Amino acid sequence: MEALLGSSHSPSFTITRRNPITSFKVLSWNSLYSGSNKSRVYHPILCLKRSGNDNSGSCSPSCYIEQMYRNRMFSQPIRRCKKIFIDKQSLLVIQNGLAFIPRKFKSSLRKTLKHSELFKSIVPEIFVRSCIGLMLVMAVNAAVVKAPSFALTEENLLFLEAWRTIDRAYIDKTFNGQSWFRYREDALRNEPMNTRQETYAAIKKMLATLNDPFTRFLEPEKFKSLRSGTQNALTGVGLSIGYPLGKNESASGLVVISASPGGPANRAGISSGDIILQIDNTSTENMGIYDAAERLQGPEGSGVELTVLHGSERRQLPLIREKVSLNPVKSRICKLPTGGDDAPLIGYIKLSTFNQNASGAVREAIETLRKNNVKAFVLDLRDNSGGLFPEGVEIAKIWLDKGVIVYICDSRGVRDIYDTDGSNVVAASEPLAVLVNKGTASASEILAGALKDNKRAQLFGEPTYGKGKIQSVFQLSDGSGVAVTVARYETPAHNDIDKVGVTPDHPLPASFPKDDESFCNCLQNPAAACHIDRVELFSK
Repeated sequence: MEALLGSSHSPSFTITRRNPITSFKVLSWNSLYSGSNKSRVYHPILCLKRSGNDNSGSCSPSCYIEQMYRNRMFSQPIRRCKKIFIDKQSLLVIQNGLAFIPRKFKSSLRKTLKHSELFKSIVPEIFVRSCIGLMLVMAVNAAVVKAPSFALTEENLLFLEAWRTIDRAYIDKTFNGQSWFRYREDALRNEPMNTRQETYAAIKKMLATLNDPFTRFLEPEKFKSLRSGTQNALTGVGLSIGYPLGKNESASGLVVISASPGGPANRAGISSGDIILQIDNTSTENMGIYDAAERLQGPEGSGVELTVLHGSERRQLPLIREKVSLNPVKSRICKLPTGGDDAPLIGYIKLSTFNQNASGAVREAIETLRKNNVKAFVLDLRDNSGGLFPEGVEIAKIWLDKGVIVYICDSRGVRDIYDTDGSNVVAASEPLAVLVNKGTASASEILAGALKDNKRAQLFGEPTYGKGKIQSVFQLSDGSGVAVTVARYETPAHNDIDKVGVTPDHPLPASFPKDDESFCNCLQNPAAACHIDRVELFSK
């Protein structure tokens, strides 16, 4: 037996046997990937063409060889077709016996032959076919499980829209230690979603598994109400409410973050830190803040009764709903008593909420006060429960010429940085003091923390509320929405204020007033119990 190897780029092989039976010739294939049907039918990449008219025992009258045979990276195992074995790496053909092969391949070939015959004799063909059939069935079932969308209803699609929103935006990528994909599949199979209300119930049940009170589903009316609360006006009692934090965590109810100045709740004596125990005789112990907000709002002129815990005093307060203006800014000029006509003027700015008009209103107030020769500012953030996060960032840019405003963090650390280069600054040089209290929350805490950590202002008052999580509201296709906790934030000094709050630099006198007129009196009258010295107010 001998093998002859040509030296050209298109080699020709001749394999003969000692017994003059049949000779084979291996032909090269000039195309790497041919459009020929035969190149798909005849999988072996060797090409056999028999000489003579012998038709016994071959796979095909002709096979094909790719030019890649020279590259050992494309080595594939020996294959068998009837009694022809083809080694795709060494380009050898064996028919009804042995042909010459390199020594290093003999052992592998013999083992392959031996194991092949042994497997065929031991394992029945019916068993092999059954195993293959079973694997095919399992593969089909797995494909169906992974792609349930082939039979999705309109209600299923709405549920998936909410699921996908949480999947993309939620801060905790462990989803409270559960498989978020597994929950989706189980819910689509097991939760009834035949009506819109059943779908809403399924979405609420899904969000409840996150154990996050700030991630909530909003039905269309609630979503519309929430949006109106960040725009112009709201019909209700003028309360901003939240969940008890810190020392109030044991309280069984909802805490008052702030009461809108001049609103029904404010006139009734409700203030920051009070606990709402009941709304119209319904306990708030297990009530969500969005459900409570819906109960507090209503038609103008309608009534609602609140049970409120003020310190240790329990009070029943009937209130009449009215349209509460959400004008975010009030301003006033305070003239100090010394210096006559040249007495220093202080501009007082009360920022009550962060709606879509807030940054523009602050900018306008500063310009107006400047025209009246104001040389210093007091920014009052007391009882400001927050609002739109972007507005908090924009107002910080008004006061800062440069620096970090806030770090946005997720479970893996800092995700984004909001800073300013001074391009939007309006008042970076005038002395500034900031007033805060336990009703200062969310976006107002971002602003206060940025001004404090960048040494732009001194903070006066008491520790803030401590809401260090950021929510975004996403509208779904049917007009409903999902409020999602998308991140937590840290102040420029990398302080995480969640459930802790921003600590002020100095306290305010206990009797320090919250209205603008009384504030000016405290600066002007040294004998007043609330008096605070101008030098102390603006010292750094």
